[in-house]
Amino acid sequence: MFRVSVDVGGTFTDLVALNEETGKVENIKVPSVPRNPERGVTDALEIFLRGHTPEDVKIVGHATTIATNALLGQVDLEIPKIALVTTRGFRDVVEIGRQRRSEVYNLFFQRPPMLVERKLRFEVDERVEHDGRILKALDEGQLENVLDEISGLGVSSVAFSFLNSYANASHEERAFAMAKAKNASLYLTASTRVSNEYREYERTSTAVVNAALMPIIHKYLSKLEEDLRKMGVEAPLYVMQSNGGLSMAMSVAEKPVTIVESGPAAGVIAAAWLGELAGARDIISFDMGGTTAKVGTVRGRIPEIVPEYEVAGHIHMGRLVKGSGYPVRFPFVDLAECSSGGGTIAWADEGGALRIGPTSAGAYPGPACYGRGGSKPTITDANLLLGRLNPGNLLSGGMPIYPQKGREALEDLGDKVAMGTEEVATAIIRIANSMMGKILRMVSVERGYDPRGYTLVAFGGAGPMHVCALAEELEVKRIIVPSNPGMFSALGLLTADMFHDYIHPVVKRVSLVDPIEIEAAFRMMEKEGKDTLTSEGVKLRSMSFIRQFDLRYLGQAYELTVKAPDRVDAESLAATIIDFHRRHTESYGYSAEGEPVELVNLRLRAVGAIPKPDLKETNCRGKPDKIGTRRIYFETDDLWAETSIYERGGSWNSEFTGPAVIEQYDATTVIYPGWCVETDEFGDMILERVER
Repeated sequence: MFRVSVDVGGTFTDLVALNEETGKVENIKVPSVPRNPERGVTDALEIFLRGHTPEDVKIVGHATTIATNALLGQVDLEIPKIALVTTRGFRDVVEIGRQRRSEVYNLFFQRPPMLVERKLRFEVDERVEHDGRILKALDEGQLENVLDEISGLGVSSVAFSFLNSYANASHEERAFAMAKAKNASLYLTASTRVSNEYREYERTSTAVVNAALMPIIHKYLSKLEEDLRKMGVEAPLYVMQSNGGLSMAMSVAEKPVTIVESGPAAGVIAAAWLGELAGARDIISFDMGGTTAKVGTVRGRIPEIVPEYEVAGHIHMGRLVKGSGYPVRFPFVDLAECSSGGGTIAWADEGGALRIGPTSAGAYPGPACYGRGGSKPTITDANLLLGRLNPGNLLSGGMPIYPQKGREALEDLGDKVAMGTEEVATAIIRIANSMMGKILRMVSVERGYDPRGYTLVAFGGAGPMHVCALAEELEVKRIIVPSNPGMFSALGLLTADMFHDYIHPVVKRVSLVDPIEIEAAFRMMEKEGKDTLTSEGVKLRSMSFIRQFDLRYLGQAYELTVKAPDRVDAESLAATIIDFHRRHTESYGYSAEGEPVELVNLRLRAVGAIPKPDLKETNCRGKPDKIGTRRIYFETDDLWAETSIYERGGSWNSEFTGPAVIEQYDATTVIYPGWCVETDEFGDMILERVER
């Protein structure tokens, strides 16, 4: 039986299949189909099924960027017409927002377009107090008229977000039921079902984003499941969520807002798993693919998580620009990214300065050297010119390369920036490394973590080519390059567990909290989590539950998340407050132990453990197979060096020192001078810096 995972990226779609009996992993890489992303999945699966039967497939895991692409305005993924129904007087909350401008000094600044037009925002009479008391009952007759009006406007999805519904969701649930009874074909979202927290703007924004994505994601996943069935694959389909956990496809179809950062999360989860195998607790994951480079932090083998994200927002020097996107309240794996993928285009501005990104050549036409009609130089073309990539082919002969086309594109750019061809290629690599070095510092140094004590896990098709230079910049001494780095994010889907996150709002001083009520609320969420996991086929013995508190000092606007006790009573609650003071000091440099503390939310993560890949140890031998030499340019030493080229395969039991290039099906690893390399028992390469 095989566990199959498919990661759809901007340039390539990767399939990884794990044979549960032998532990052998099969890898397939095909070009993505941006306008029809499910085609990439079925294309890869068709290749896999040439050597296997559909019955061999036990489960299918999937990571996708379709939600992000839709919000960014990709062609053929237009946002459908949606409506919002809210409390009278609050129709403009979603547009007023927080008055945060992403460009403070730009007089012509424009906010991102509203996902729901003002004429499609409707108000009804109802009112719930902050403590859950009903001040004014829902006017059902008025709501009936609103639903009738919506039916005649061609709306396909409706979001309900009533004031203070987090404290009492009865009005939202009633409105949801009435809308479903009136028109079963409508896609419906109740804000408390996707974000049961206070802050009406963020909750409403989350509901609107969910409503906007529901028709697109439901159609996509339904079509994908239909295509799998036509191919004879009856295995269940799981989708990676932004929090790093898997969920059944149809559960995701109801809450598509949970998969906005589906693809990038898989790589960080895989890095955490690999670090555990290699005995590394603190890790920086570095994923350089065809479109972007993404980094994340794993501390104590637990990926860093943030409670909110602005989807479809702008990235500036690795940072998400606040106020540039649509806020979503949901746990996200904490990532920083920049436009430094292999396909990122280099260009000259009006002043003749060299620039990199943010546009990517994507899967089609791709870098100029792919010979598919692309004429603009990319980071891949620069690496090829500098000898780092095989000038004959990629994907072990599966993709021909045209070096002259890449050189011509670089020559043309060199003329525009007054540089020679090799000089402009070197400059492209230096600029790309500078951009990626910045985001690496963002998730380490700028968050108070010393990268010198971390292990850098490099993956993605282009990551292992650049990692030595980045490690030297951060003074990181140890690098792990997985056995199949170009497929590593897809492998991450096989290492993830089932996750479901639940929130119970409290918003009350800890001194006024009844521990018995808090314990009862946690148990209620645990029951809901058990029911959900059971419906997804998870056995009780494989379930676990992680409790957390959102705490803050009274008067603060934002909270810290700390571990909650397994059983809440007065004593354990007091111990948790001591832990909060300590965490506050770690995060902000001070604590205010005499000040009252407020309990904002209870959080519960229901985890359904999935057996991890049982990788088999490889047979060690002397050195990898040497297949030739090439002149390679190393920008850190500013030299060209005649460099040995090796073919990666299995493990070797002897160390050797760079410079060297190690080629394989899905990636190329460049070992810089001053770095030694060996493999562990699973075939992962371990690079360590030699003191020079």
